[in-house]
Amino acid sequence: MQTMHRRQFLQAALMGAAATSCAKPSRTPNIIFVMLDDLGYGDFGCYGQKLIRTPRTDAFAKQGVRFTDVYAGSTVCAPSRCVLMTGKHTGHSSIRSNAGTMPLLASDRTVASSLKEAGYATGAFGKWGLGDIRTEGVPWKHGFDEFYGYLHQVHAHSYYPDFVWDNDRQVKLEGNAEGKGTQHTADLVAEKTFDFVRRNRNQPFFCYACWTMPHGRYEIPSQAPYENEDWTGVEKTYAAMVTKADEHFGKLLDLLDELQLAENTVVFLTSDNGGVDPANTGLARFQSNGPLRGSKGNLYEGGIRVPMIARWPGVASAGTERSEPWSFQDLHPTACELAGLPTPSDLDGKSVAPLLRGEAVHPERPLYWEFYNFDMKAQEYRLDRMQRAVRKGKWKLVRPSPEAPLELYDLSTDVGEQRNLADTESAVAKDLDVWMSAQHTPPRAHEGALSLQFARE
Repeated sequence: MQTMHRRQFLQAALMGAAATSCAKPSRTPNIIFVMLDDLGYGDFGCYGQKLIRTPRTDAFAKQGVRFTDVYAGSTVCAPSRCVLMTGKHTGHSSIRSNAGTMPLLASDRTVASSLKEAGYATGAFGKWGLGDIRTEGVPWKHGFDEFYGYLHQVHAHSYYPDFVWDNDRQVKLEGNAEGKGTQHTADLVAEKTFDFVRRNRNQPFFCYACWTMPHGRYEIPSQAPYENEDWTGVEKTYAAMVTKADEHFGKLLDLLDELQLAENTVVFLTSDNGGVDPANTGLARFQSNGPLRGSKGNLYEGGIRVPMIARWPGVASAGTERSEPWSFQDLHPTACELAGLPTPSDLDGKSVAPLLRGEAVHPERPLYWEFYNFDMKAQEYRLDRMQRAVRKGKWKLVRPSPEAPLELYDLSTDVGEQRNLADTESAVAKDLDVWMSAQHTPPRAHEGALSLQFARE
């Protein structure tokens, strides 16, 4: 009965596609979600980048839908990934800060947990960041059949570590022993991603490619193709990392073609949060966040708006652009709809599958974020420094701290958030503030000391 339900859903979805659709697949679509790390809104050529070359991504954008107003789950790593996996925004999610690394709760249901119920093979490759070894937050306790990479986000700061995790097995990288640095983990993780796709080509699969580039530290075997540019070393390395990530993505797309899976695979490409502050990294040359204000670590657009491209051949119209706002909380319900599953009732997200089918949706749904640091010494969230934001339609409300005055921006005319309209549009600001205040629930209590050191055997 469940199999029949999924088949009926897929047939209904494809009936709504363009008349030029390709032959209908015989099974629910594979889902690949590629998420790069600290890549800015403007780092791809198709989002305005002029200096860093991303040819595979730019071509991919012409094959699918380029979204202009998509948001990460948060402005830093762990809470953003928690929102993505659970479908709950940061007013409700179990992880709301980089807390080195606070694990998911055993009761947290992830998108992988749901897709396993539909018979999907599930794999995650790269940086997990939602629970270290010997915690309830590890990926194999949250729906993933396979995991390869870094469990702890601090571990992922090095591209030449002495070990990575293959599920609960610690894999020593002999090529990196004693500082040799000959095994770049971005390449290892990409190969594991490709291998998962090959091995599961005959069944529906969900591949979460949580790749680490171009997050610092900035390390790569070669600065090609930028070694001859009149740039600083860090600029050459950063650009090479973005281009290398683009090459890995292109190889993944080529593999789908080789295995004749492209027509029945929905592929998403994005970043986990906004780009880093160029003042602290020496990367101002690239204008990674484009016209947006702010960067990773705050709730202005530069901290949370991310590139998002999706391709579903024969269903999503190629070369289109959509401006409806949506966020990472929407992946979980979207995946459920694609797989023909009912959406869990406690999610904040809504399915954006209609956008992929070219259907109209109401753009006025409010989206919410809150963010605060975690004090490792006191083992508590710094709620006295809480940042909050809400977007509804063209309006964006920001409260940079609990004592700060409200800031209201009309993103349709002021995407750079330069003109505060909180006084002149006070009724709008008040209404959004009331809604925003209702979204916060107390964060979970910590469960013993959380360490900034990743676990070792």
